[in-house]
Formats: sequence, C-alpha cells, structure tokens
Amino acid sequence: MNKQNSSAKSDEELLEEASRLEAEALAEQERGEGYQPKRDLHAGAEDGQADGPESFLKPVNAASHVKHVIGVVSGKGGVGKSMVTSLLGLELARRGYRTAIMDADITGPSIPKAFGLRGPLMQDQDGIIPAETAEGIKVISLNLLLPDETDPVVWRGPIISGTVQQFWTEVHWGEIDYMLVDMPPGTGDVALTVFQSIPLDGIIIVTSPQDLVSMIVTKAVKMAEIMNVKVLGIVENMSYFVCPDCGAKHYIFGHSTIDSVAAQHGTKVLDHLPLNPEAAGLADAGKIESLKETPLKHTADEITR
Repeated sequence: MNKQNSSAKSDEELLEEASRLEAEALAEQERGEGYQPKRDLHAGAEDGQADGPESFLKPVNAASHVKHVIGVVSGKGGVGKSMVTSLLGLELARRGYRTAIMDADITGPSIPKAFGLRGPLMQDQDGIIPAETAEGIKVISLNLLLPDETDPVVWRGPIISGTVQQFWTEVHWGEIDYMLVDMPPGTGDVALTVFQSIPLDGIIIVTSPQDLVSMIVTKAVKMAEIMNVKVLGIVENMSYFVCPDCGAKHYIFGHSTIDSVAAQHGTKVLDHLPLNPEAAGLADAGKIESLKETPLKHTADEITR
C-alpha cells in the first residue's frame, strides 16, 4: 500500500486549504438552514455527496462504514467531557466493538494525549489513516496533523467546521461499530456542524454537580430537540470522592439535583462518576488504557442495547 506523510504540507498550503474550507462553509450557509435527516449516510458514497441539495448531511469516507455515531456533548467546559469520551471508548472496545473517536474539539484537542498518541498520520489512496491505540481504538484529532502538537489553532468558525466535516469524509475509518464524537463545550459552530453534517444516532450529555446544572443541561437538550437528535442520557462526572482509607463517599460539590433535572426532560442519568485521581494521572501520562475498570457500564449498555 502506498502511503504518504499527510503532515508534509507547507504553511502556504495549509493557509490555502483553510481559506478553501472557509469559503465552502460560507457557501453552505448561504444555501439554506434546513436540517433534513437522511436514511443512511453511515456508508460511503461514491460521488461523495448527500442525497439532495437541501441537506447538510455528508456521507462518510467512501472506503468506510460506520454503523453508529454517538456525540458526547457538554453545555460548558471543565466537566471532564473528553475524559468521559476516552473512558467510554475504552469500555466499548473492551466489549469487542470496533470503536473510533473523532476529536471534534479542534481548538482544545486532548484525546491523543490521554491515549499517548502522536502524529504525523499517514494517508493512502482512500484517505487519511487514523491513529490506533493499543486496544485498537481508531482516533482522529487535529493534534495528530499539526507539525507541533503545542501549536495553537487560530482559526475562525467556518474553517474549524470544515475541518470537522473532513474528519468524517476524508478519513479512512474502515469498518467501525461505534464512533464517539468528542465535541467542544457549548452550542456553537462545531456542535451545529456535527449535528447537521454527521448522522448521529444520539448524544450523551456530560455535566457536573453544580447549581448551574439545570440551565446547562436544558440548553444541550433543547439543541438536540431543535436538531432532531435523540438524547440517550446524562453522565454526571465528579459526582463524589471515595476516601481511600475508609471507603466513605464525600460529595465535595454538594448533593446534585441531576436526577430530577433529567426526569424533567424525559431522560435519565446513566452513570455517576467519582473523582478518580488514578484515571486523571493515567490520562496525563498517556496511559488511560492501563485503567483496569471503566466506570461507564450503564452508559455503554444504553448505547449498545
């Protein structure tokens, strides 16, 4: 198989490509704002176009087939969404599912760090070849395409949105059972792009036990409703701390009202995750796969049932 280094582009080429992506994204915005779900864009299409000009939905890379796509979202930053995405991907892979993670948090990518992945990525005649973790999880992230992973991404919204679309259409994913899309916090450009461009089967909302939880979860639920995407459930991160000496639970941020908030919106809390210094340390060291047990059994059950 002929492979080329996909990071060998000059600064001028990257700037030219960024400008092209911005122009394409702006052109799409001018064509309309409607969202019309399509029956099956999980399988690649030879012509690379969705059915009908009225839809923003894109078919996956022509040489790939992705059975299910799950978005992982949060209404605000700092709730550990990327950690939840990493642990959920690990849980699915350990159950024998062919799993992938699309790091759509373009300006704050952290998935490669958690798994100890580094670029540059390679490409073949079918597209960019995603990185693969020790347990077989396929990962795409802008940090795996940059010459230096510490380089900031100083791009405008349309360029970032176009990059996320390319992660879906130009990456050679192969056969995938479950793809997790780690989205940036909030309800901005990238979230809108993912909802409109990628055929999501549903979303998982990640939150933490704070007084603002009701408003934050409500915003995420309302966006899902507007975009006609199912809310599969809620994961509350940092719910409590387990004392390593006596095993008692300590609710550092106070007792949460997330269960009642979930009920108000017709959904449920799938898992309450404790503060876990071991998991945090392993993610910082790029060794998240060394964690023996993942705390997202119920979330994985809901996704795969």
